Amino acid sequence: MTRSELIEALIAKLASKNPQLTAKDIELAAITILNEITNALVKRGRVEIRGFGSFGINKRPPRTGRNPKTGETVMVPAKEIPYFKAGKELRERVDHD
Repeated sequence: MTRSELIEALIAKLASKNPQLTAKDIELAAITILNEITNALVKRGRVEIRGFGSFGINKRPPRTGRNPKTGETVMVPAKEIPYFKAGKELRERVDHD
């Protein structure tokens, strides 16, 4: 599911239950949530959504790699990458559905 598909699904579900909400309001809410998760990760924070999962940053140390084309040894610098860990409720629903 892409971000635009997610927003369309939210609009379809929320607009029918809440006619006072416009599609633009629902889209703004979805984009705001995604942006706040991103901002928290940029600040090296962690976001936990109970029952769904948590987002965080993993640090990868520097390492020695190999150029697959030439076989030459190269140094790969340290980096920080985002990760998602599914919560217990999400894992159980995916496993049983």
